[in-house]
Amino acid sequence: MDVTGCLGCDLLTGRRELPGGVLHETAAWVVNHVVGPMNLGTLIVGPRDHVVAIAELDDTAAAELGPLLRDTARVVETLCQPEQTYVCMWSHGRDARKHLHIAVQPVTAEVRARYGGLRSEQLQARMLADGDKPDITEVERFCERARELFRSIADSSAEHRS
Repeated sequence: MDVTGCLGCDLLTGRRELPGGVLHETAAWVVNHVVGPMNLGTLIVGPRDHVVAIAELDDTAAAELGPLLRDTARVVETLCQPEQTYVCMWSHGRDARKHLHIAVQPVTAEVRARYGGLRSEQLQARMLADGDKPDITEVERFCERARELFRSIADSSAEHRS
């Protein structure tokens, strides 16, 4: 299902620009850089279909999720060298559930320092409230590197299966 006006659906269908493009995809999921006010390197794992809750995932989406989150965290860890990588599921809109998305966010010492040492949900709340978005040119450069790393991980996984 595709819902016009839903950010996730609009990004996936091309109704809204997606800086850096799609980085990696599976049968049920797509990975891209965050388009909102989070730090550079924050990747979003979102379902292709308009799903608003983990409980609604079909068997394919559920089976792909764990390995995809692991691989996405590996990309973030490799490229950003964070102190910690947060993995957070969001789907709560203003008045109703919205397109499920899982943020895989690198938190470096630099990021924490910029936000007064905040961590966890307080850090994310401050980032969202401040509204600072990463530079589009930097996002596109990051995405090129991330796309190559996803390909390398996929190739390595394929070799292990054969």
